[in-house]
Parts: sequence; structure tokens; C-alpha cells
Amino acid sequence: AETLSGGEFTIFAPTNGAFETLLSDLGVTADQLLADTDLLTTVLTYHVVPGEFKAADILAQDFPFSAPTVQGEAIVVDADPFSDRLRLNNGQASVSVPNLDVSNGVIHGIDNVLIPPSVVAALAGS
Repeated sequence: AETLSGGEFTIFAPTNGAFETLLSDLGVTADQLLADTDLLTTVLTYHVVPGEFKAADILAQDFPFSAPTVQGEAIVVDADPFSDRLRLNNGQASVSVPNLDVSNGVIHGIDNVLIPPSVVAALAGS
């Protein structure tokens, strides 16, 4: 909440189904994930980009491009050449519900939870 308290943001928000898939893939319960506040904060803030960017704004960019997140690592954004649907991190997730206006920016619903590269590297090393 503190992170989102000032300024405008673009949030790539995974669906409930995306979180269920993540829990299954990680082999943990929701309570176990919620108990690891450092990991949860890292993953959630990786879905937040400073500034408000509607889908049309993003589609007007030269692809692919990197969007820095408030977590510190960047999300790579491009568009599916067959549908113009926005894709994140080389297809790790796609925007399924664009342009949900909120008081401090815009939310784009996505079909998968994005995992920061540093977390992927840490999990691969364990």
C-alpha cells in the first residue's frame, strides 16, 4: 500500500486463476506464500510500473522494450504479431483485460504471475 500511495502507476494484475497456478507450480499453499513477505513483496512490486500507460500507449512503442518496475527489475513488453495482444517477458504472460481505470493509474489484467529474473535465478540455484 505504501508503494502505491503516491503518483500514478500501471499495474499488471494477475487473475485469481494465475495465482492458483503459481501456488500449484511452486508446491506451496496461499498461507505459505503470504508468510514469506519478502518474496511476496518482490513478486507483487514486479507487476507495478511507475506512470500510467494505457494499452494504446504501450502498443505505440517500438517493440520489444523494457519497462522498469518499482521492484527494480524490468518487464520486457512486446505484442503478439497475430493479435496485437500485449505480451510480457517473452510470452510469460499476456494482457487479457486492458485499461481498467483506477484512481492512481491503470490496471491491465494478465493471465499469469510474473516472476522477477532474480527470483527465477535464486529458485534455480536452490
